Amino acid sequence: MFYRPEQGHGLPHNPFKAIVSPRPIGWISTRSTDGANNLAPYSFFNGVADAPPQVMYSTTGVKPEQGEAKDSLTNIRETGVFCVNIVEFAMMDKMNVTTEHFDAGADEFAKAGLTAAECETINCARVADAPATMECRLTTILELPGKANTVVFGEVVGVHLRDNCIVDGRFDVTTYQPLARLGYRDYARVTETFELARPDD
Repeated sequence: MFYRPEQGHGLPHNPFKAIVSPRPIGWISTRSTDGANNLAPYSFFNGVADAPPQVMYSTTGVKPEQGEAKDSLTNIRETGVFCVNIVEFAMMDKMNVTTEHFDAGADEFAKAGLTAAECETINCARVADAPATMECRLTTILELPGKANTVVFGEVVGVHLRDNCIVDGRFDVTTYQPLARLGYRDYARVTETFELARPDD
């Protein structure tokens, strides 16, 4: 099968996100200028550089019925900071609660029964029990082709690692089983890893 995206694929569901998978989930926490905490998951997320460490996430579309940017993006534009919380399998249901489109000002931490903790280097809340959290300062916002497609880049200025995730001096993903997004409503969790040496190691 071959298709041109602009002409459609003829399938019941769009295969694009299923092709680009698995994708890590960036659970983005922000705070509005009036102090309201916001938390929302984004699967167009990844690390993009390591010196200095930098991450990106992409938001697509607008808030339903409002025609405005999603709260995460609005808050980042106004404050210049955000936090990336890593989602573990054990937090799957709580993460799913935060996918709902709540009104601006709603506290998704409270809605999902999550404990919020203050960040160290930025004025933002973080998920206290997350396996890892990255405090970020905004570097660049890029508008992409299409309706309301935006990429946010940030420099990581603080990192929280949950103590039980550090094994033999390494951040060990098998201790918390990262949750990943596939296509459609499908997800996966990492339960097994292996090491692969490079030819020039």
